[in-house]
Amino acid sequence: MSNYKFSSIPINVPKVNRKNRVINTAIPAPGTDDCIRLLEQYESRSMQGQMPIVWDRAEDFNIYDRHGNKWIDFTSTIFVSNVGHGNRNICNAVKKVLEKPLIHSYAYVNEERVQYHKKLVEFIGSPFEKAFLLSAGTESTEAALKLMRMNGKNIGKRRLGIICIEGNWHGRTLGAQMMSGIPSQKEWIGYHDPNIHHIPFPYPWALNGKTGAEFLQMGLNNLQKSGVDLENDICGFMLETFQGWGAIFYPKEFVQAIEDICIKNNILLTFDEMQSGFARTGKKFGYEHYEVQADLLCCGKGIASGFPLSAVIGTAEIMDLPEVGNMSSTHSANPIVCAAGMATLQEINRLDLVRETERKGKIFFDMLNELKNKYPDRISWVLGNGLISALLFKLPREQEPDTVFPSLVSEKAMQKGLLVVHTGRESIKLAPPLIISDEALIEGIGVLDESIYEVLNNK
Repeated sequence: MSNYKFSSIPINVPKVNRKNRVINTAIPAPGTDDCIRLLEQYESRSMQGQMPIVWDRAEDFNIYDRHGNKWIDFTSTIFVSNVGHGNRNICNAVKKVLEKPLIHSYAYVNEERVQYHKKLVEFIGSPFEKAFLLSAGTESTEAALKLMRMNGKNIGKRRLGIICIEGNWHGRTLGAQMMSGIPSQKEWIGYHDPNIHHIPFPYPWALNGKTGAEFLQMGLNNLQKSGVDLENDICGFMLETFQGWGAIFYPKEFVQAIEDICIKNNILLTFDEMQSGFARTGKKFGYEHYEVQADLLCCGKGIASGFPLSAVIGTAEIMDLPEVGNMSSTHSANPIVCAAGMATLQEINRLDLVRETERKGKIFFDMLNELKNKYPDRISWVLGNGLISALLFKLPREQEPDTVFPSLVSEKAMQKGLLVVHTGRESIKLAPPLIISDEALIEGIGVLDESIYEVLNNK
């Protein structure tokens, strides 16, 4: 991880005055430093460290500060604003509930809750039949862990083991972090559940000529040598649909081989769809790229366009395992988030965003691969699907990852009116709102090109 720290002290940068971008002040804008210092005084530092922009408003695919600076957004606020910032139909749906007024009802029925559950299940389609709504993604992966283990206990598994993937990320609460495959992030726990197992991720540079299925079998062989029996000791597989930091999808045959193992050994197959759901990858859900059938989906981020909503979806048999009152959440299914979730689904359908994202994705990746060809000594990989991508950077004329260069490029792009996802690693992630115009998409990649060039040439 990079220790790069963005400066909040304004510096003079070239002015920009275009339809999709405006930079008319020093960047960071005047007053940004004061605002950040005040926040640092009262907020836990764990929430800090991103690029120094004080957002004032956001509309469609643009972000504005109070000085009139305007950025093309290639972050979707971390894959949340799939249907665009400040979508009018979503805002109006929420206003309608507020004006009743009806803000909260805990476990009591409200019409928005009824209508949204029906719409959500219909949107996802067979064999999914029921949903459990929560407030944050980490809650949904925790709930999936519970459901997988309840099902394993119900069918008589000897142990309630879960197989996860090294490098995957599932959230910051206890069970979610144990399932996550980043050891340094869970040192605080002090112990590890012996029935949560991790096998290697099939990075394209790690396959060494092996197929995805062969690579999977190597990992499972090592697990079985440690005494784990798939049929009796494993009740679930948990997969992040793609590895988040680099938008790295698995080889299709890797996931298909997992599905075969799950069917043969009565194991539930769960996908963490936080980043990949709701049309982001050019399909309704990212797991569809693998042509497999999931048992459980964990959803969040793009599910309600910025309102705090997440969900676990599965068959009635699995979702009804907990008794009444055994699985609940204080803010689950409140009418405001249900209205936002309903309007989000309606917008995805109205704007035909699954098809549109697939179409725009071809433009996106054609241009990104041109960048890779233009800077072969710096860009090692272009990864992703639809409108989620990551550029992986390396040291010049070497294969070693470069964690500093992406930070410099991210900062330069910010100064030019483009906001990208700064990962702190060797990657820059790109994920514009799915409603972005072709013109702005192309312009944004042009800005990224300029930023790489200028950092390379110390301009």
